[in-house]
Amino acid sequence: MVKIFIVFIGAGFGGSLRYYVSALFYKIFPVLFPVGTLAVNFLGSFILGLLIYGLDERELLSLNMKLLLGVGFCGGFTTFSTFSLETLNLLKESQFLLAGLNIFLNVSISLFGIYTAYIITR
Repeated sequence: MVKIFIVFIGAGFGGSLRYYVSALFYKIFPVLFPVGTLAVNFLGSFILGLLIYGLDERELLSLNMKLLLGVGFCGGFTTFSTFSLETLNLLKESQFLLAGLNIFLNVSISLFGIYTAYIITR
């Protein structure tokens, strides 16, 4: 039960920060493209990469911290459910190029984020 509470706390912080970061990006950039979601997916992937490759593989991360930060925080912070909804909405609006770009960028940027963290921690 303690582990579930740890994940719950991390997810609450991650989800709150996701809302803040997305809102900040939407204030700066036009709403034409879901750049806020793209930003948090990159950042979340990068943070998860740092946690796993920089700390966990070196046994510097306890199970509870991995649950709090990796499962909870990063799980609450990244937004692939939001990404899916935004992509479907673009498709419903016949914005096929933007929908394809959204899919390509979110997947490639997230992979780039985790790969960058992997390279940095080596």
